[in-house]
Amino acid sequence: MSFLPSRPLLATFSAAFALLLSGSAMHAQASYTSMPLDQGFGPLDSSQPEMPAQQIITEFTAKEAVFRKALDNYTWTRSVRVETIDDDGKPDGRYYQVVDIAFDADEHRTERVLESPANTLTRVMMSPADMEDIEERLPFVLTTEDAPQYDITFVGRQKIDEIDTWVFDVRPKTIEKKKRYFQGRIWVDQKDHQIVVTNGKNVPDDVRPGHEDLSTPFVTYRQLVDGKYWFPVYTHGDGILHFSAGHGYLSQDVRMRETLKYTNYHEFHTSIRVIYQGQDITGSPQKQPPAGQGQQPAQTPQGQTTPPAKPQ
Repeated sequence: MSFLPSRPLLATFSAAFALLLSGSAMHAQASYTSMPLDQGFGPLDSSQPEMPAQQIITEFTAKEAVFRKALDNYTWTRSVRVETIDDDGKPDGRYYQVVDIAFDADEHRTERVLESPANTLTRVMMSPADMEDIEERLPFVLTTEDAPQYDITFVGRQKIDEIDTWVFDVRPKTIEKKKRYFQGRIWVDQKDHQIVVTNGKNVPDDVRPGHEDLSTPFVTYRQLVDGKYWFPVYTHGDGILHFSAGHGYLSQDVRMRETLKYTNYHEFHTSIRVIYQGQDITGSPQKQPPAGQGQQPAQTPQGQTTPPAKPQ
């Protein structure tokens, strides 16, 4: 896609999907053909930054911790499209789902399915690990707590349209059993000290016979939301997964294309409190005053005037 100032900027989202050839166990190689980065990147300046690279890492990982906490207070809509592509470059199978990420009455995170047509993937199938990547491990967030797990290497400075960024390569120091990691490159906004671009893949691939789990490389774009946080808005993965031959079947290359979109971000928690008859009834509809019974605005402890609660 073209990268314009008015469009979303790059971010992190794990578009890794475990792929198993349908019907039979497949001995898989951890091999793939990656996609190129989108256009819009200026030349890479490999000179050292004005401040120590470690200081930049300390500052942006702290900002990422704030980002992760802020995202817990937002609702949004997520769409996921996974396609296999035939030799003519056309989709020959598709998984598609649209869900609302929201909160229930007890403020627990929920997902409500809005669209979910029949899954027509036949050459591959998605495993539970794929859905865990979508729901839990995506997007990639590199916080102060996460940073010790990775080698983070300063690469240089690069301009993405009008955004000045620092560029870092990221790879796990060690890989523990049953854990997933990100490996690739990130771009950090020099002004806001937040990740705005992520390009790489989830590792490791599982290459055990009969348990193959290969993932495609991906690139994720973030956009500034509410003037404070760079939230993910678009992820695109495109690559050819190379499966090796086994007993009774031939090797096979499967081209995968994945697109994820995040829209309708809204902050769920509010700093405004509603006081009725001396009680805080913010977010408690069962405690709203009876119909026709209004009240005067009340003062919160912070000195903010709240409107009277609306009768049911």
